[in-house]
Amino acid sequence: MNIDTIFRALADPTRLRIMRLLSAMELAVGELAQVLGQSQPRVSRHVGILCDAGLAERRREGSWVFLRMQGGVEQASPLVEAIARLLAIAEAEDQDFGQSCAEDMRKLAAIRTAREETAEGYFARHAGEWDELRRLHSSDSEVEKVLARALGDAPLGTLLDIGTGTGRMAELFADSAERIVALDKSLEMLRIARAKLQHLPTEQIELVQGDLGDLPFAAASFDTIVIHQVLHFVQDPALALLEAARVTRPGGRIAIVDFAAHNHEELRDRHAHARLGFSDAQLRDLLFDAGFEPEAPQALDGEQLTVKIWLGERRSNPLSTPAKERTA
Repeated sequence: MNIDTIFRALADPTRLRIMRLLSAMELAVGELAQVLGQSQPRVSRHVGILCDAGLAERRREGSWVFLRMQGGVEQASPLVEAIARLLAIAEAEDQDFGQSCAEDMRKLAAIRTAREETAEGYFARHAGEWDELRRLHSSDSEVEKVLARALGDAPLGTLLDIGTGTGRMAELFADSAERIVALDKSLEMLRIARAKLQHLPTEQIELVQGDLGDLPFAAASFDTIVIHQVLHFVQDPALALLEAARVTRPGGRIAIVDFAAHNHEELRDRHAHARLGFSDAQLRDLLFDAGFEPEAPQALDGEQLTVKIWLGERRSNPLSTPAKERTA
């Protein structure tokens, strides 16, 4: 990094606001344009300057471009971390900058709330046919066989099924887990899951309404985490995995089933997908930054979409500490 280039990059109010937003989360360039009230080409020029200075980095996903601080919030360089701290101080002490930042965060929250409501509406409309919809994308039976083999024959202990939907994962692992907690944000989904799982002993299965970005559980509560065909709906996958790591015991395992990176843009509108799948490198970094040691992924090719299974083991002494533990 060249210090002159860095200070020139920061010598603009819009770019300062962008850096302040990126200190909180990864954002799509389109989201930045909406928040800042500027055209996307203009915001892209600002983004280019920040990236050229080594302060931010891009990640393309289909026709969308996502932006984050260089190295990410968890693994940023000391210089980028220092800039983030400086901007936090400026927000607190400079009234005008503080007001701009507060308004930016308010607008961002409104944009994300609207997208989450769109996704929730989609879930509510299709809750009764959810298993059928999933079969349009891949062979669930084959995925389930590979997932069961990947987790092995050992007892799964206390298992958390994040985004349980109709409860299929809870049903699948009922015989190999001591206890299962099936979590979903949608009450309609939980109603269907409850009906599907009613044959299981009540002491073995618990259904909980909750948000995967703010799990209503104490730290180190679970031995196994399953996130099945959920992560592509999530606006902030890094936060979701930090939360998953927080509630996983050291040595516990996580299994993520989702799509490999693809270019089916129509899934954003037709099926409320926030992400067009994930690359192995992206999931590896997300898992590692959250506190998991990634394992080799497994792939199941389909006609149009490839389903991947990414595994990880919770490290006893993670290099990055989950957000909730840092602020506790």
